[in-house]
Amino acid sequence: MFEYHGWITLRQTAAVVDDEPQLRLSEIQALVDEFAGYALADLQPMNGTYYIHLGGNPNRRGQHGGAVVELFAEVGRLAPGSYGLLYVHDDEHPEHMVDFRVFRLVRGAVTEHADHLLSPVIPTLEDEDVNWSRRPHGRRSR
Repeated sequence: MFEYHGWITLRQTAAVVDDEPQLRLSEIQALVDEFAGYALADLQPMNGTYYIHLGGNPNRRGQHGGAVVELFAEVGRLAPGSYGLLYVHDDEHPEHMVDFRVFRLVRGAVTEHADHLLSPVIPTLEDEDVNWSRRPHGRRSR
């Protein structure tokens, strides 16, 4: 399972200015559109500011797992004043299978951080599956 939830506040610059330079909205919308049919993803204005919201829960990381992190990096390139957070839980990650990871977008750069609010998934969010070793391939049921 590859679960992710994220948001980005779009800003062309980190400078405090009355007239923010225009965003490259058509390019950013094209990035968001790549997730259509696969994830919850939208680009919406509110009170004069644009936001991206996204979330998904495919069975496996697959090609879209990397794409969701890459979306943050591309938005940072197109709108370097943007900021946001992406929470990811990949139960097949060799080092973080029971942890959420947080990807932070600030000033055009994406960095990865440990999560201390939802991790470790067991026992914070879920009870331990006492029958785990009896299932085929040791997979947890959901």
